[in-house]
Amino acid sequence: MDIEKEINPRFEDYIFNWDYKYYFLVGGYGSSKSYNTAFKIILKLLEEKRTALVVREVYDTIRDSCYSLLEEIIIDMELDDTIKCKTSPMQIKFPNGSKIIFKGMDKPAKLKSINNVSLIWIEECSEVKYAGFKELIGRLRHPKLKLHMILTTNPVSKGNWCYKHFFINKKKKRFILDDQDLYKQKTIVTKDTYYHHSTADDNYFLPQSYIDELDDIKTYDEDLHRIARKGEFGTNGLKVLPQFQKAPHHEVLSAIQAIKKPIYRVGMDFGFEKSFNAIVRMAIDDENKILYIYWQYYKNHMTDDKTAIEISEFKRTQELIRADCAEPKTIQYYNQEGFNMVGADKPTRLENTKKVKRFRKIICSEDCKDVIDELEDLTYATDKNDEIIEDEFSIDPHTFSAIWYGLDGYEVSDLKEHKYDDSVYKKGSGIKKESVPYKKAKVF
Repeated sequence: MDIEKEINPRFEDYIFNWDYKYYFLVGGYGSSKSYNTAFKIILKLLEEKRTALVVREVYDTIRDSCYSLLEEIIIDMELDDTIKCKTSPMQIKFPNGSKIIFKGMDKPAKLKSINNVSLIWIEECSEVKYAGFKELIGRLRHPKLKLHMILTTNPVSKGNWCYKHFFINKKKKRFILDDQDLYKQKTIVTKDTYYHHSTADDNYFLPQSYIDELDDIKTYDEDLHRIARKGEFGTNGLKVLPQFQKAPHHEVLSAIQAIKKPIYRVGMDFGFEKSFNAIVRMAIDDENKILYIYWQYYKNHMTDDKTAIEISEFKRTQELIRADCAEPKTIQYYNQEGFNMVGADKPTRLENTKKVKRFRKIICSEDCKDVIDELEDLTYATDKNDEIIEDEFSIDPHTFSAIWYGLDGYEVSDLKEHKYDDSVYKKGSGIKKESVPYKKAKVF
């Protein structure tokens, strides 16, 4: 049985290469590294009977990312009649006995039941803790089959464990590979690790408008441009939100009124002693990716009954307040008092921070003085080696948490892995259509 599929030339060698134990893929947004990794794994499991484990830091993020990507490719290859994708439990089964299972590092106990895993894919490996990575190495074992681990990521700071483990760790005087050499050569092999670098330029399926959008990032966030467009590691600037700016209240309201289809959100973070009850009203310009903050409430040493009185206007407006799900009793109290409040899902601090950073602009009313005080000069915390800690800050910004909760369920167009669009395939683009033979195809 032969299957024809168009592939980007940049990934041709990677897709069919299984000579090494580790495959480390780093690159910018839209480079198709995750897509081609999913394709690579499907081909391998069709060829050999294996159990593959797909991992992300948070299990709940897998279904809309890795799982849906694998399912999309299987359907595109017209193999969905033989390869079965199941969601409960989340699993993909192949006709030759191969299977793909999915786990989150936020539920480490469930890793203990895994046996005979010979292939692991860690998606967004920079978000997985180093201890989790080492735990997964121990789970990679099989009595007969060759072992492989694939790690895919967008570049983050050089303080992240994946840079220190696979490139340079100055503190431990450990030198594996100069990342600048990888950006120049694109593919490098050192001992048992295959390194691969890619950018949006390597993905012939991307429309020019997407490239232009990536280029535009440089106008408002140079650090994000380095990550998203150039696909390079670096030391992030100290400011968490370099695109944050303040404006007179009337100008913010006028700008919101000019939005064609504004999305209004309210978020609340609970506090009492040292922390604060923080509420923010926001409006989103989804087309231009601008977040407006135009109202705040910020107080501590307030019991719930007193706070309920001070924010009673929300009972009249019945605006939906998305709040910290870690306080179910508090949320229940407010609902009993007539408020419209729900608990927001709780992705990691790093994921929430990345989401907010994707806005081109964050414009805050000058009336929201506590928001400005916390966010205008919010900086990353650093460790004793002056390396940035990507999910910790110089202060505990309660208004930032309120924004996270308020944005629950909304996604700023994540310019990351872009789905293939065969309609943009053009003759002479360099895309190759490969025939992949399967000797075991008869079992279909």
